[in-house]
Order: sequence, then structure tokens, then C-alpha cells
Amino acid sequence: MIERPAPVRDLDWDAKRARAFADRTVDLWAELLERLEELPVARRWTAQQVHDAVAIPIPEEPTSDDDLFSYLREVVFEWSGYCGHPRFMAYVSGPGTVPGAAADLLAAGLNMNVGGWQLSPSATEIELALTRWFATEVFGLPTGSGGLITSGGAMANFIALKAARDHRAGWSVRTDGLAGGPPLALYMSTETHVVSERAGDMLGIGTRGVRKIPVDEAWRIRMDLLRGQLARDRDEGVRPVAVVASAGTVSTGAVDPLGELADLCEREGLWFHVDAAYGGPAMLADDLRPIFAGIERADSIAFDPHKWLYTPHSGGCVLVRTMAHLKGSFDADATYIHQDKEYTQQGIDLGRHGPQFSRSFWALKVWVSLLAHGRRAYADRISHDAALARYLGASADQRADFELCAPVGLSICCFRYVPAGLPDADPAAREDYLNRLNERLMTEIQLDGRVYVSNAILDGRFTLRACVVNFRTEADDIDAVLDVAAEIGAGLDATMRPAERR
Repeated sequence: MIERPAPVRDLDWDAKRARAFADRTVDLWAELLERLEELPVARRWTAQQVHDAVAIPIPEEPTSDDDLFSYLREVVFEWSGYCGHPRFMAYVSGPGTVPGAAADLLAAGLNMNVGGWQLSPSATEIELALTRWFATEVFGLPTGSGGLITSGGAMANFIALKAARDHRAGWSVRTDGLAGGPPLALYMSTETHVVSERAGDMLGIGTRGVRKIPVDEAWRIRMDLLRGQLARDRDEGVRPVAVVASAGTVSTGAVDPLGELADLCEREGLWFHVDAAYGGPAMLADDLRPIFAGIERADSIAFDPHKWLYTPHSGGCVLVRTMAHLKGSFDADATYIHQDKEYTQQGIDLGRHGPQFSRSFWALKVWVSLLAHGRRAYADRISHDAALARYLGASADQRADFELCAPVGLSICCFRYVPAGLPDADPAAREDYLNRLNERLMTEIQLDGRVYVSNAILDGRFTLRACVVNFRTEADDIDAVLDVAAEIGAGLDATMRPAERR
């Protein structure tokens, strides 16, 4: 007689216990929201200190809820950085919307696999509706466009550039590989984010096949140098494939001349890709939209809702002018999956349109955030972020102890601390000292934790960089950036300045 296995229920919590656990989690989250402004953005941790505090042993038996939440409380309030803090202005990291965080819990609870329609019917249709809305209503692409929600901008750019390679190489790269034709090349400015260069590596084009074109005084790609590089490559037997335009560079927020690039790509038969990972959502703001004229002519666009749409990590988005190009680049048959879609009338499988077969319902947090707040609230807040960055630039420009280092682009301001009385008889020595001073200043600001900025290197100058993509940030927080930088900078200057420069 076959012995029937007895049930094993240790992992199968009932709804009552799940609710109790979730309620305690929400209590921690609510306390974090209440206390966020009074907390330091970061602390002077070392990796060893954090490891010793949070990397606790995995037990053989269950940890009690009380002990577990005591541990989680320490993780949240003692050992975490707060990218949602109103004075966090480093890099390009959104604060995470409240509706998006709640939607993420629901998505995890549903645990649909968005690789296949039958495993994620509502998730698939929401993602298709969301990406079509982004493509047509926000960026102005035509009917038939659409895309995918991805893990972030790196994956969004990679997917777009794989489609570019496959549809502009001139032979079947998917079948014959890169050996089937001449060397390929991608084109971008020296200010383009590194993820596009990495995409060139991953696509087999190689980093040498990525042509980095210098920028002009506004940090935009030089069209004359781009045209010259294209001509040289064609003469040397290299096949140009795509141009990557930046719509909001990470250093200064510069936007390349999108209309001119669209014209060039059309004439040259190149794929026109726009990396709008940071700047793309500014298309929602009436006062910023004209900066992006020409983006509606792109073959593909990458942008990150987890940046300037403020939604929780992670969630990027790739959009293509022709949705069929994604299937052409990624479709593959799996013999263990049989579906009769003509009979079932089920929808498309997104796993056949991108590199990931298994993934979560990333679209829900973006969708719910848009539904909860509405388009107008987003437009107003994005415009306000840009106004705050301009305010920071004007404030830095007016103060004697700061220097504005680049025009404010979108919501990024680059400036540096310049202490009073610094002689300028030896410009090279002065610049060297200011670079060393501001490099140390940035580190000390981050360790201090009252405000948090990052840096940009502009024409060899080390600058402080503040990027406002946070619905909690207001003018008082902007003022604090300069006040804290001046306070810490003065202390550093008193100890770092060489005697001969006093």
C-alpha cells in the first residue's frame, strides 16, 4: 500500500497571521514616514559596522515575531540610508511614492509571473496599457508603439540597442552572429550614461565599437564631429547602427539636439535611440516639454519611472516605435510550453518580447501611482523640482563662497565651494586646490548626513552636484545644501589650504 504524505504547513501562513505580520510591517513604514525629515540622510558607517549589525545568522528554528521586528526596526532606523529624505539630492534616485509602495506589496502577494499571459492576465494587460500610454500620450510615438517595464535603465537601454543591432545591421545577427557581416558601431556623446557603452559590450559590438563624440559648451553632442565620425567609419568599412541621444545627462541634465539627430538618423538609415532615463518624465510638464522636441521621432526610448516619476525601485521602461521589433529581437520557442491562443483568445506573452521570461508585476506600482495622483499632479511637481534646481543655481551664483559651474539643466545644479581670499595669481595651482577641497567636501557632506549631494567632473573641475527628483524637497532644503556646504567647507579650508595660498 502506498503511504500518503502528511501535510507540511510550516510555510503556509493563514490570512490572519499574514495580516498581523503585514500590519506590524506597515507600522514600521508609517513611523518611517513620520520621522523621515528628522532622521539624518546617512551616517558615518563602515561596511564592517553595518555587516556586524545586520548580517545575522540564519536560525535552524523560526525567529519569533517580536525578535524579528525588533531586528527590522534596527535595520530601518539605525542602518539604512534614506533616498526618500527631502535633503537627499545625490545621483538620480526618486523617493518612492506611497501608493507605489502599497501596490508593490499587493504585486508580491499576487506573485504573478509576467513572462506569460496565462500566468499574469491582469498584469500583462496593465503593462501593455501603461507602456502604450507612455509611448503615445507622453512621448508622441505613433499607434503601434509600446514597450516593456524593465528592472531599470540599464536593461531598458540594452533591450532597445539589441533591437537596433538586429534591425539595422543588414544581416540576420540572431542567426549568423556578428561574424556574418562587417564591424558595427554605436554613437553617443562623452556625457552619455555608461549603460549604453556596456550595452555595446554585451551586444558583441565591443567598447571599441562605441564612438564617444565630444560635447559643446552646453554639454550636448557635437553634430559636426558626429557627422565626421560617421563618414570615416563608412569609409573604413565599419557599419554604423544607431545613435544614442541623451535626454537629460546625469552630470548636468543636458538634452542633446534631438531634432537634428532625428534628421541625421533618417538620412543615414540609422536607429535613433533616446536615453531619457532621467529626463523623460519631464515630458509631462508643459514648461519643460519643448526641450525634448524631436523625441517623438525616436525608434526607441528608455526612461526610468523610479527616477522622476518617483515610484519605488526598481522599474525602468523601454519603448519602441514598432512593438513588433521587440518580438523580432527576442522571440524564442520553448517546447515545454504549448498554447492554443486561437482557441483560448489569450494575449501576448511579454517574455517573448524581452530577455526575461520570469519577472514580477513591476508595472503595478507605476500604474497605481499614476491613477492615485493623476497626470496634473505629476506635471506640477516635476516643474517644481526644476524650479527648485534653478533656485539653487541662482542662490549659488549670488553667494561669494560658491561658483555655479554649468547652466542648470532640468533639475540638476552643479556648483563648487570657493573660499574667500583664495589667490588667483597661479590659476593651475588654484584649480588643483579647489578640486582637492571640493572632493573632500563632498565626502564630508555625505558622512555628515544633514544633506546629501554627489559630484560631477566638468572640464576637469570637481563640482558638487544636486539633483532634485523628490516630491518632499522644498526651498528650505535647498538653502540647507549651501549652508551645510559652506560650514563644512570653511572648516576644511582652514586645515587644507597651503600656507603659500593664505
